[in-house]
Amino acid sequence: MRRWRLPVAAVTLLVVAFVVAEVTSGRASSHRNHAPELPGEVLSGQPVDLGALEGQPAVINFWASWCPPCHQEAPAIEQLSTSLPAGAKLVGVDWNDSRSGARAFISHYGWTFTNLRDASGSVGDAYGIQGLPTTVIVDSKGRIAKTLRGPQTAHDVETALRSAGR
Repeated sequence: MRRWRLPVAAVTLLVVAFVVAEVTSGRASSHRNHAPELPGEVLSGQPVDLGALEGQPAVINFWASWCPPCHQEAPAIEQLSTSLPAGAKLVGVDWNDSRSGARAFISHYGWTFTNLRDASGSVGDAYGIQGLPTTVIVDSKGRIAKTLRGPQTAHDVETALRSAGR
């Protein structure tokens, strides 16, 4: 009985070709995915949607009042709001939380940037939120460039924003 065997080089070539096809099609890379729409309910600041952000990079910070790491991160996010590069926008999204808890959180930390409410959690789900806080960097073409999980410093987010190709 004779066995048919592919040379190692041929198998390697097939694997590499598959990976390249996946990455260039966008399925394997979040860098090619367009950001989902933002929630419409405004907790503080001005209404904003993705169309209004087009042409400029954005930082979308998902948080909740019941999330201890979000409390840890909150002062850094306010600091970030005052130190973003020109043209960049910061939007907070309260995820799966009560309106009263969210407003108390915003007030407690003195947040001055726009915050929207995702009461059902469906927008966060569309962004692939697996835990809080999560910060999503959206490039000037409306594509998700980077996702940062866990508490961040203002410097961490600014660095990610720069590396996303402002």
